[in-house]
Amino acid sequence: MANVTLYSTRYCPYCIQAKRLLESKGVEFTDIPVDSDHQRRMEMEEKSGAYTVPQIWIGDEHIGGCDELYLLEQQNKLDGLLGL
Repeated sequence: MANVTLYSTRYCPYCIQAKRLLESKGVEFTDIPVDSDHQRRMEMEEKSGAYTVPQIWIGDEHIGGCDELYLLEQQNKLDGLLGL
């Protein structure tokens, strides 16, 4: 199974949706909260080129945010990326 990392905030509805989808698939992931951690938010922005959350990586591949995660699911590509 691929390593999944996401940068998120606690109350972001898109972050919650992304986590729920991953949890529903039984995928363990590393959640890096950026709510009040300026350093982590800067790290996320440098790595992704984006300032919105969530920002999601599957393995070394940056897939984007919640919309992109759900698009991969709709296209039946997410399970393959996750190694399921």
